[in-house]
Amino acid sequence: MVRASEQEQESYRSRLFNFKWRNNDNNSTTRHNKSLSVETGLDEAATGSHDAEPLTIIHPSQGPPLSRSAADEAALAALAAAQAREKQLLADMEQMKERFSKLLLGEDNSGGGKGVSSALALSNAITNLAASVFGEQRRLEPMPAERRARWRKEIDWLLSVTEYVVEFAPSQQKNKDGTNMEIMTTRQRTDLHMNIPALKKLDAMLIDCLENFKDQSEFSYVSKDSPDSDGKRNDDKWWIPTVKVPPDGLSEASRRFLQYQKDCVNQVLKAAMAINAQVLFEMEIPESYIDSLPKNGRASLGDQMYKNITVDFFDPDQFLSSMDMSSEHKIVDLKNRIEASIIIWKRKMVYKDSKSSAPWASGVSLEKREVFEERAETILLILKQRYPGISQSALDISKIQFNKDVGQAVLESYSRILESLAYTVLSRIDDVLEADRAGNKRNTPMESEDETLVGSMTLSDFMGWDFDQAGNADLDSKKDLSDDPLVKEKLSVVTTKKTSYLETLGGVKSPTARH
Repeated sequence: MVRASEQEQESYRSRLFNFKWRNNDNNSTTRHNKSLSVETGLDEAATGSHDAEPLTIIHPSQGPPLSRSAADEAALAALAAAQAREKQLLADMEQMKERFSKLLLGEDNSGGGKGVSSALALSNAITNLAASVFGEQRRLEPMPAERRARWRKEIDWLLSVTEYVVEFAPSQQKNKDGTNMEIMTTRQRTDLHMNIPALKKLDAMLIDCLENFKDQSEFSYVSKDSPDSDGKRNDDKWWIPTVKVPPDGLSEASRRFLQYQKDCVNQVLKAAMAINAQVLFEMEIPESYIDSLPKNGRASLGDQMYKNITVDFFDPDQFLSSMDMSSEHKIVDLKNRIEASIIIWKRKMVYKDSKSSAPWASGVSLEKREVFEERAETILLILKQRYPGISQSALDISKIQFNKDVGQAVLESYSRILESLAYTVLSRIDDVLEADRAGNKRNTPMESEDETLVGSMTLSDFMGWDFDQAGNADLDSKKDLSDDPLVKEKLSVVTTKKTSYLETLGGVKSPTARH
């Protein structure tokens, strides 16, 4: 019995050897599975009874499919994600190369050397990027994820240039012998180190503010041609959708929410205005602008305007009430004249020791010239705080166009587009609040109309100037006392015309192309 069992075992081993030899060309996994099946059957036959079932060899291709483990699935998913990231990174690198190649060419793809400076090309790139991403922001709604990702990616590309704008700073180096030696090291320029992170924070605050309107459902927008539109949209904003609020008005929680968002945007607006004003002030005045100035302040202002500024008792509000500011073009022209007169008077004070035959010499004393220059600056400040969204003056455009400092160009353009976006968001919030107030007036027609509308914070508010309240009070009193319809018409123009950079056609162009 034992001998028969040993003979049967030897027979199985012989068949196993022949089976492996015939399948020697198969892959290692197949050979392992075949040998495992045969050897398992051999063991069962060796330990089993004499009348065991004959061994059946199952070919791997005919058996059940092998299940892939969870670890293999995770590894394949991670590999696919890594390949997708690498592909996206390569695409971004190619896009960045193309973008910076155009900047190096100065927006002149022909390579003929007719391009603009690197500073102006970078400023125009930031301006055009903001115009293409944000547009006019006609509604209070979150930015789409795709546009938000594009904005963050491409603005980081353009801001990365400032990391290489450096200055020398003293530092201490310890030698091997223990002695200290003072050396000069490089660091990011101070103005960029302070203002770029601040502007990025303001940028994030504005986007978060728009994101907060994701779940609001109390007001909606209807187009101008919609039957639900009341058709009472102002002519200067005819393309903006009309806000529709419930018949009973907004809830108290929604009003508090809107007021809180308005206060936050106000903070962003005044901070961006302060940074932009400081950067423009530090830019050098181009020689081409100086050469275009008239000989004296009287020629720049005109006889009547010069007479109103040089009177013994000067009142800036009375001066503005006598000016025609019925359109944006006239306001910008007034700013240009006043800024030109300020530059002329300042240069004359610098050249006060020059000969009387010099071009800047005149018979006006130094003390009077200082007084005139202070009065003109006061008028200019009032104009800036009453019309924060007005187009840039000729002096500002000239500074931006001929500026060679890349760091200042980035700061000016970035703060300008954030100021424009903040003002646009603020206008959209005011539209909703105005629609709510109009609904309340219709529901309560006998309610008093003494409510004072809270306007947007401006640079004057940030700096502590209070011309607006006093000026508006004086204008109201003069308007009531005057019987002249022309005077009433002039005094009634205060801050009704506030147009954002991106709300006008000029807002989507570079500073040099707007005028």
